[in-house]
Amino acid sequence: MPHCTQCGTAVAPDARFCPSCGQPQAAAATPGAPPAPPATTHAGLSQNAAALLSYVLGWITGLIFLLIDKRPYVRFHAAQSLVTFGGLHIIRIVLGAIFGFGWWYYGGWGNLGLGALLLGALGLLTLVLWIVCMVKAYQGERFKVPIAGDIAEGIAGN
Repeated sequence: MPHCTQCGTAVAPDARFCPSCGQPQAAAATPGAPPAPPATTHAGLSQNAAALLSYVLGWITGLIFLLIDKRPYVRFHAAQSLVTFGGLHIIRIVLGAIFGFGWWYYGGWGNLGLGALLLGALGLLTLVLWIVCMVKAYQGERFKVPIAGDIAEGIAGN
């Protein structure tokens, strides 16, 4: 029995789409028939574009795509965005409170010292992780951030 190239679910030999994820199946193509369209949402977004967009505004777009998109690949990336960037946002707020300045304030004498160094390193880590996650999601790779990826799988139900 053939299996879906996207999610691995068993599909009928004459199936045009995977019953689990909606991925078009190449085996069902008949000669002379137009190619099947890629899997899309109601808005016309491909899976990869929707997964990329779930990272664009951090945990905010992660939450939006987690609520509106039901495809497993997109839900995983949306949940990972929510967990990763939501967690980093909370850590940034806590560090700002501990060291006496908020995440919105970067001026004055309070910026000197360990607090500024930690917040700067956290900001750089967030930027690099944000770019890597968006690139991997658009390439169709199920990249898991070490701790957040496992939590995201539980949230997304994958």
